[in-house]
Amino acid sequence: MQLTKTLLELDFGLKLDLPADRLCPPVCYSPHKHTLLPLDAADADWQYQQVPNRHNYILWLKDLMDTTSYDQPGRELCGLDVGTGASCIYPLLGISQRPWSFVATDIDAQNLSYARKNIHLNHLGDRVRLLERQAADPLLPLSEPGIQAINFVMMNPPFYTSEEDMLSSASKKARPPMSACTGAPVEMVCEGGEVAHVGRLLDESLVARDRVQWYTSMLGKLTSLEALVERLHENGIGNYAVTEFVQGNKTRRWALAWSFGPMRPAEHVARGMKANLWKKILPLSVETELLRVPAGQPVDPVVTRIQETVGSLELMSWSWEPNAARGLGRTRENVWSRAWRRKMLRGQTGEANSEARGLGEATAPGECRLGFELRVVVGRTETSVCLGWREGHDPLIFESLGGFLAGKLKTLAIEHS
Repeated sequence: MQLTKTLLELDFGLKLDLPADRLCPPVCYSPHKHTLLPLDAADADWQYQQVPNRHNYILWLKDLMDTTSYDQPGRELCGLDVGTGASCIYPLLGISQRPWSFVATDIDAQNLSYARKNIHLNHLGDRVRLLERQAADPLLPLSEPGIQAINFVMMNPPFYTSEEDMLSSASKKARPPMSACTGAPVEMVCEGGEVAHVGRLLDESLVARDRVQWYTSMLGKLTSLEALVERLHENGIGNYAVTEFVQGNKTRRWALAWSFGPMRPAEHVARGMKANLWKKILPLSVETELLRVPAGQPVDPVVTRIQETVGSLELMSWSWEPNAARGLGRTRENVWSRAWRRKMLRGQTGEANSEARGLGEATAPGECRLGFELRVVVGRTETSVCLGWREGHDPLIFESLGGFLAGKLKTLAIEHS
C-alpha cells in the first residue's frame, strides 16, 4: 500500500488515502525495467506487458479513443467509471494524463467515503462527479441530471460468483501469493461473476447505443472474454476490440470494448492478442498491406501513384500529409468500381445506383460509408504501403478498396521491374 502511494505521488503527482480492508491498486511499477514508466512510451505492446493493470487499462483507453477519432490525440472526454472503489484510481490516473473528466459510481458507503476524500486530496472536485448507486440501479446513470453524453465507460468488475468461488480459486495456487489481497466481498464477488456484470452493461448498451461511444471492461478470466465476445456476435455488434494485459511472468488480464458507432480502432488496439491462437474471438482486421518495395528503390513514384489514383476518385474528402506520408479519405460509395463508372457514363440513378453500391446496405445521402487511411512506411529493409479501415460498418467495401488499390500499385511495380 505504501509503495502504491509513493509511486503515485512520484509518477503522477497524486495523493492517495486507503482503508486497510479495501483493494489497493498496483499502478505503475515496472519490475523488469527498474525504472518509472514514461507516460507516452512509443511501444504500445511494451506498455501493455510491463505495467500493472490499472495503468495498463488507461493506456489502452487512450489508444482506443485516439484511434477512433479524426481529431488530434488529447481531446477533452468524459468517462464513466463503474465501481470506482475507495481509491477512485481510474479517474485519478486518467485526469493526470489527459484533459478528461469523469462520472464515478459505487454502491459501497466506505468506498464512496474514501473516493470522495481522494478526489478532495487531489483538488479534482470540478472534474470528478461521484455518484452513490444501489445494486439494483442501472450501471449507466444516463438519466441523472446534468449527464448529457459519455464518451467511454470503464469498469473492473468482481471476478467471482460467490465467496466460496473466491476461496476455491485461492486454494488452487501452487504456492502462497506474493501479496495479500485486502479486497472486501463487495469488490470481489457478485452474482453471476464478471460475465453477468458485463452482460448487464451489454444489455444496457443495446438501449443506450451511441449515447456512449465506447463501452469497455477489464476481465480476469479468458473464458469470460470468450463468452462475452460470443454475446456481441449474437447481438450483431461487429465493431469491438479485445486485448491482453500481461504483468510480469504470471498475471494476465483481458479487456473488451464495443461500440455502435462507425469509427474503427487501430489494429494493435482492437486485436491485442495473438491471431493464431485467438482467431475466433478477434474482430475483423482493419489493416492490409498493399505493396512492398525493397530498400533502395525510390519512394516518390509510389506516393505519386497513390495521389493520382485516389485523387481521381469522387470521394467525399481526401487529404495527403507529405510530412507524415499518409492520406485520409472518406467516401459515400465504392466509387472505384466498374458499376460506379457505368452509372456515371449512363448518367442514371435507380437501378444503376443500386448496382454501383453492390456491397452491403444503402447509405443515406451525405453519410460516410468508408473512412480509410493510406500510409507509406519506410523501413531499413523495405518500404510498405498499408491501407487502414478508419470508419464504417461494411467490411466488403474496405476489402474492395484494398483490391482496387493493390492492383493499381502492382502495375507500378511491374513498370519499375
